[in-house]
Amino acid sequence: MIWDAIILGAGAAGMMAAIEAGRRGRGVLVIDHAKSPGEKIRISGGGRCNFTNLGIAPDRFLSQNPRFALSALKRFSQWDFIARMDAAGIAWHEKTLGQLFCDGSAMQVVEMLVRDMDRAGVTLWLGCAPGELRRVDDRFEVETSRGVQQSRAVVVATGGKSIPKMGATAYGYRLAEAFGLPVVETRPALVPLTFAEQELAWMRPLAGVSLPGRVSCGKTGFDEALLFTHRGLSGPAVLQVSSYWREGGAISLDLLPGRDVAADLRAARGKVALRTVLGRWLPERLARHLEEAAGVTGSMAELPGAVLDRVAAGLRDWRLVPVGSEGYRTAEVTLGGIDTRALDGRTMAAKGVPGLHFVGEVVDVTGWLGGYNFQWAWSSGWAAGQAV
Repeated sequence: MIWDAIILGAGAAGMMAAIEAGRRGRGVLVIDHAKSPGEKIRISGGGRCNFTNLGIAPDRFLSQNPRFALSALKRFSQWDFIARMDAAGIAWHEKTLGQLFCDGSAMQVVEMLVRDMDRAGVTLWLGCAPGELRRVDDRFEVETSRGVQQSRAVVVATGGKSIPKMGATAYGYRLAEAFGLPVVETRPALVPLTFAEQELAWMRPLAGVSLPGRVSCGKTGFDEALLFTHRGLSGPAVLQVSSYWREGGAISLDLLPGRDVAADLRAARGKVALRTVLGRWLPERLARHLEEAAGVTGSMAELPGAVLDRVAAGLRDWRLVPVGSEGYRTAEVTLGGIDTRALDGRTMAAKGVPGLHFVGEVVDVTGWLGGYNFQWAWSSGWAAGQAV
């Protein structure tokens, strides 16, 4: 049998592409080495799947060409996926910053996609590892653990390198390179940052301390929670900025964004200690550390204005230099991937290899934390599904 399309990968992007191609009457085979489809969907959002974001916009995606994603995101938007959730009777809610989550289990999203594939006549092979992909005349041949399969089109939806314990590999990048397509250097993204031992000596006692703040790298900053860990820093604001940080660079913490800290400290004169005043706004353990790090002793009444200004400046712009990240083991996504210059933004097809499409995380399009990467998966998968 010669399939109209073979989809490599049964994740969010792959299943969406399969559904759309199947609904157009195509004979579709989906192959995945995993035992279950949609494993990243299942674990996402604490098991509730942050399936999209109300604030989808091109500037919230990182790529060598950020506008590449615009066509797919406009043609199948967050509102289109929300409509599918509603039609399937899956209840959802907005948590914060436009992030949409299932009221119940993320498995509802997986079950919806599998059901839609079945209704569209899609064939799903799980526990089936894809191997070499070849172009033979006007079709493709895919080696699989169930034998060689032939198709007129192939959609590569194999994801990135993040969370290797779930089976993530560099397969999609190797496949692209075998067909002569350029690959933008990959690195872990949306990942906790790690620090040298001298920093960890004071960070470890703060492990578990969480607070709202602003974390910046260069001109890019995020107002969300940050978390001290035994390895360094995590929390949504840190995960966000990790996509922009590069080795050797500093990040800046604003522990009290929006507050005139200098004025508030000057107004807090009295016999109380600095840590007591800071403890009104910050977790106690952190307040004690900041007092010690500032080298301040005595009461607030005894501290000169210049010292209070120095403390305030440190709270608003605390510079730290990470030494690395926790890597792909805990990264939510992979930055970089198939160079968008080699792809057609409307069809996700390789310009020099007719019939070969790339969708989802394997492409050099990486969204912010908060449902953006799932929307890219839905949108890019939809676009390829209209073309195969």
